[in-house]
Amino acid sequence: MNQENAVIFCDREATFGNVFGQGRLEQLASVTSLYPEVVGDANFEAHVDKLADVEVAFSTWGMPSLSASQVARLPSLKAVFYAAGTVKAFAPPFLSRGIVVCSAWGANAVSVAEFCLGQVLLACKGYFRNTRDCRDVDAVYSKTPFRGKGAYGETIALIGAGQIGRKLIELLRPFRLRILVVDPYLADADAAALGVETVSLETAFRDACVVSNHLPNLPSLQKVLGRTLFASMRQGATFINTGRGAQVNEADLVAVWRERPDLLALLDVTYPEPPARDSGLFLLPNIQLSNHMAGAHDDEVVRMADYMLEEFRRYQAGEPLRYSVSLDMLDRMA
Repeated sequence: MNQENAVIFCDREATFGNVFGQGRLEQLASVTSLYPEVVGDANFEAHVDKLADVEVAFSTWGMPSLSASQVARLPSLKAVFYAAGTVKAFAPPFLSRGIVVCSAWGANAVSVAEFCLGQVLLACKGYFRNTRDCRDVDAVYSKTPFRGKGAYGETIALIGAGQIGRKLIELLRPFRLRILVVDPYLADADAAALGVETVSLETAFRDACVVSNHLPNLPSLQKVLGRTLFASMRQGATFINTGRGAQVNEADLVAVWRERPDLLALLDVTYPEPPARDSGLFLLPNIQLSNHMAGAHDDEVVRMADYMLEEFRRYQAGEPLRYSVSLDMLDRMA
């Protein structure tokens, strides 16, 4: 079988080297006829005339945003394999010409879902509040540090059932849990197949021991999570946010968490990032911050290359693709 002519499009060559590290670049070179230079915005004009026979492109964070006229100068290009998440910034000119665009969003979803799984289980156990209480010597010696009820039989609510939400549902499946999902795009048949219940935002926040936000990063969803929802949460409940900080009304969250020390917030994302220096998020002991670490980083980014190498294998074999993106999908994608 003839090997496709391939090119690497990337403005951050070192980043590409990390993502396609641990032998993945060598794998790519072994299954394609790979153009010897990494092409980006700065050198596109110098190389484009030599790319007329390029059939597939690979990239990751740092993919140049080529214009429609630049894409038109790649007459043989049939597919782009993007070993990272969102493609909204660069995909439209490719998709408009019928060029397949595939994204490794599913690989990033694995990292976020694994992070959330740990937080959900520990939150049910009361771990985060317990460790805070254990800093109080008197509380430790009087055996009064907080303990949660545990995960067995608890109710967990996921706001959004995209790639991350669905992967988290899969990871939660071995545990005896009632899982509620808020997602207008999740059909009843799909919910039944996943073993979850579809509910309103109000029901999710009112009923769940842990509420985990996985909404896509869309302007229409800014500050959609506010005071009324937060104030309705169960005694001792936890709110996890690995979605986007802009979806939370920060002032409302701070106000409710100040009024209700029983609540816990585990925030991996804020708006802005980092929070303003005088933000109440830094001041309350029942709010714990991490700095946007849930997604793939360090060794985990290689999984993204693996996803795209496997997707390329399916493309070569004429098999259905798992991670291709269409123009219609872009409006509701993060």
